Amino acid sequence: MNIHEYQAKALLKSYGAPVAEGVAIFSAAEAEAAAKKLPGPLYVVKSQIHAGGRGKGKFKELGPDAKGGVRLAKSVDEVVANATEMLGNTLVTKQTGPAGKQVNRLYIEDGADIDRELYLSILVDRSVGQVAFVVSTEGGMDIEAVAEHTPEKIVTVAIDPGKGVTADDLKTLTAALQLDGEARADAEKLFPILYKAFVEKDMSLLEVNPLIVMKNGRMRVLDAKVSFDGNALFRHDDVVALRDTTEEDEKEIEASKHDLAYVALDGNIGCMVNGAGLAMATMDIIKLYGAEPANFLDVGGGASKEKVTHAFKIITADPAVKGILVNIFGGIMKCDVIAEGVLAAVKEVGLKVPLVVRLEGTNVDLGKKIINESGLNVISADDLDDAAQKIVAAVKGA
Repeated sequence: MNIHEYQAKALLKSYGAPVAEGVAIFSAAEAEAAAKKLPGPLYVVKSQIHAGGRGKGKFKELGPDAKGGVRLAKSVDEVVANATEMLGNTLVTKQTGPAGKQVNRLYIEDGADIDRELYLSILVDRSVGQVAFVVSTEGGMDIEAVAEHTPEKIVTVAIDPGKGVTADDLKTLTAALQLDGEARADAEKLFPILYKAFVEKDMSLLEVNPLIVMKNGRMRVLDAKVSFDGNALFRHDDVVALRDTTEEDEKEIEASKHDLAYVALDGNIGCMVNGAGLAMATMDIIKLYGAEPANFLDVGGGASKEKVTHAFKIITADPAVKGILVNIFGGIMKCDVIAEGVLAAVKEVGLKVPLVVRLEGTNVDLGKKIINESGLNVISADDLDDAAQKIVAAVKGA
């Protein structure tokens, strides 16, 4: 689960992290009062969407010469003008895709005199099985580009969970960021704070880009991106309360109601699979044969007929889907249950696109019998390779 920048900053501030004063607004009418609460004379007007690259983004409705989704303002009147122009319009960044996201809220923040921009993130480093800091002196840039062109400028420090952030860890981190004086002292206080917040709130990612050193020598969290482990949200009602469903795909929201693992993608072949690994393999082989998956959908190992029905409804609700591949290996999940669920869904919502079904495992013969005797125009497949070729051919033929 993701939250907005202003929510992330409020959370980090509650742990003691240095952030600027700011006010979130939801209408242009609130902009003047919000700006007057801040010291000024420099203000930053920030679009609040769940996507990066806001500053370089463009508003669909405003033309190519308009300013991006993060703007500097030197007066209250300029804050109001920017807020009026930005709210309600669609911001397109490299992370939103061409459809963009509508800006429904802004964060009006006090400006900062920046001397240096640094990069910092905390994540779970699965290669060592520990939470790790990733830092670089190249803040404000795409960390992927830094990793590709100057990987030596990225330093990763894994944290021993039994010890937390140690003096040696701090020495390594501050040296990697080339910090000294007050900035180093601030960092030595900040890094344990960020680690504590990450662990206690079950975050999956905490990214501060940029983390700045101001001209007065002090540090500040200038931007903050936070994602939480969805499996741990039952422990954090306060975090769940921050969820903004308007930023999420409607199909993903619906899937979460039925405990389905669903992620919308950009392709046109809908996938329903049991098991995350098998789902990834299914998407890979669809791409191998020249098509693109429309979704990742894992119904789980013990899904019921009702759960399968809901999964099928979610897939068919996507207008981009031009064909469906059901790929089930029956273990706990019996093939006949899958077959009955698919047929129930087809009867309820109809079948307007090609459907290929590959079943294997427990009760596979019964499952195939149920489908073959259904009278529906379903294409059966013998194995995954056969299934992928058939659904790609069916979609291209259509």
